[in-house]
Amino acid sequence: TRCSSSSLLHPKNKPTITMKFLPLSAIAMIALPSLTPANAFFAPPSSSAFITTQPSSSHQSTHAAFRVSSASSGGSLLKASTTPLHDESLSPGITAIDTSLPSLSPLFSSLRSLPFFRLYSCDMLASCEYIPQELFECYTESCEIYPIDDDEVPMDLKSNDFNEHEFELDGWARWDMPSDDYYDTLQFPEDYTGYDGSEVWGFIHNRIGFHEEEALVRDEYDADSWKADFNKAVSGLHAMVSAQVVRGMIEKLQEQGELDPESYQWTDPVEEYERRLGANGETPEAVENMYFTMMLLLSGVRAARDRLLQDCDSGSIGDAEACETLRSILTHPLMDDPNIDAASRRLKDHALRDTNNLWEARMRTRDLMRIMNCVQCNKCRFHGKISTLGLSTALQLTLGRQGMGGDVAKIHRVELAALVTTMGKFASGIELCYEMQAL
Repeated sequence: TRCSSSSLLHPKNKPTITMKFLPLSAIAMIALPSLTPANAFFAPPSSSAFITTQPSSSHQSTHAAFRVSSASSGGSLLKASTTPLHDESLSPGITAIDTSLPSLSPLFSSLRSLPFFRLYSCDMLASCEYIPQELFECYTESCEIYPIDDDEVPMDLKSNDFNEHEFELDGWARWDMPSDDYYDTLQFPEDYTGYDGSEVWGFIHNRIGFHEEEALVRDEYDADSWKADFNKAVSGLHAMVSAQVVRGMIEKLQEQGELDPESYQWTDPVEEYERRLGANGETPEAVENMYFTMMLLLSGVRAARDRLLQDCDSGSIGDAEACETLRSILTHPLMDDPNIDAASRRLKDHALRDTNNLWEARMRTRDLMRIMNCVQCNKCRFHGKISTLGLSTALQLTLGRQGMGGDVAKIHRVELAALVTTMGKFASGIELCYEMQAL
């Protein structure tokens, strides 16, 4: 049987329990004694966890219009990272996010208690079609994930999912065929399980990402191409999950006092943060890329705002109290801040110069979804599928088929839910970076 586990994606989403983090000083006391010089945080791909490892990024090209050549060129510094910005056009949007998250983030915890945003029918037994694998044995109890009882799934939600499911040959994503098995993100939130998914991440970055053009070889994230934008968005997805892994470590240390090295390969959250997301880590641009993807998600949610409000009015999302929480997110000042459009504008401008080849982007997002079936940690697989669907929905709304944007009327319930939920995951990931920078 396939092991189920979760070192992936979800902030604090327990309705009756407030998750508290270790005081920053306590984290430092636990982790700082094991810190080593910056180059000690570099590790081979085999030592990194699923949704935690990216290839080293040493590309520092200056040819792209968006690019700042190096740290010495005086790029803006991020609140969440000590790495100077490479794409200075993102700076106003990043500032807007940093200013808004304290009031926006708490709303996601309440929103995720709603069945509309927390219930997903996923295939947990689908075979991996990309990589030959040996069975992964999971030894931590946090690996478990089970379908909820049928009577806990609202009949109208299940009916909508069945009715909306369709096969689109050249679609942006291909969600699992709906079944009677629904899984609950509230019951099975992200967690640090110690699962090593480096093989899957290596495939994502090396085979699904774009690298074949000379400009992308020089600068895989900020070349003057929509393919670099795609790479940057996927890197941002990876960075968000890395942040969630670190958060999971901190929470487990708070609960248990220590992590058993027999069950958990990584036990030091500060060291792992530096390796995965630090300025001298495996991908110095990781935090910037996370902001880039967050902006795409914000733009996607804004594009879907009228549709979400319509679903609220029809009663599809929940009662009046539930809809009030959603409205608070959709009408938050950040949603109408033009600075958050920097990422979608950059992507769209690039795409409009190459509309004949956008089928490649759609194909890659479908592959990104299906490679999640190679994740042998079911809780990780579950959250990974939700997050990749959220990203693909944002790309669909930004680009559509010809770079002009997608039709929000054709977006399914599960896509809307994943889009909003994934935005909340990114908010939590960015906040984790704030906390680690404050150490």
